[in-house]
Amino acid sequence: MSDTLYLSLWYPNLLLEALPDKLTAVLDAFAAHGGEPRVYSATVWPVNWSEAPVFQRVYGRMGGGAGSIPGAEPRQAVEEALELLHDDYAYEFQVGWNLWELETESSALPAAGRNAGPHSTPVIDITSAQGRVSTRQSTAANDLAHDDNPDLSVPDERVLGRWARGPRLVRVTGFGPLFDEGAYEQDGHIRIDFGSDTPFLEEDADLDQVGARHVEENVRQLVELAGGVEKASGATARLLWSELGESLAQRLAERLGMRN
Repeated sequence: MSDTLYLSLWYPNLLLEALPDKLTAVLDAFAAHGGEPRVYSATVWPVNWSEAPVFQRVYGRMGGGAGSIPGAEPRQAVEEALELLHDDYAYEFQVGWNLWELETESSALPAAGRNAGPHSTPVIDITSAQGRVSTRQSTAANDLAHDDNPDLSVPDERVLGRWARGPRLVRVTGFGPLFDEGAYEQDGHIRIDFGSDTPFLEEDADLDQVGARHVEENVRQLVELAGGVEKASGATARLLWSELGESLAQRLAERLGMRN
């Protein structure tokens, strides 16, 4: 059963005026860890998740012209959104993050989901996941697995068995101290919403050596990103946690047959 995965970051005595620099540092760190260098969209939420956004922009090709690149520079997007700086606002940015995933019949770009309600208790520190996965060596072949004769009569969402690396949209949200009655205390001053944890487990697929290698690469990238955003933004605490309260490290160990 898939779960929703989050990374929460906290900063000591964070002043609201320092939030833009923290958000920019987190968004900038994605480019060094499998992510896109530009922000796709920005949204500002007042008071709580049930309110309508007071600001929203989807960035197309900035600057115009055939050679322009989609999206906005992180600093530009943050400055534009946080011009409305209030202690009861939340500031959400979407950025692309490249992962290995199994293709399906309906090849829609996977996007992170939003949890607009109260969250479950955090269950796993990222460092414990790092200890479980970073020392495992892969002996996978170099070629990807292919299904040359897909059965088109099978309903949509059937796994085709072809691995592809491409971007999914993840959400990076900075919380004002009064947003949603102090949600930052549980969610972090900044929260990264990765969406479904499927790329890190692929529990509905039969993993061969190639599949196991790609899952391990995804997890390793997750570990490196968590460390990267913590260092870049100066966070003093981080927590990787799931919406359903299940341990990613334990599920990964069971999935790949890893033992202590």
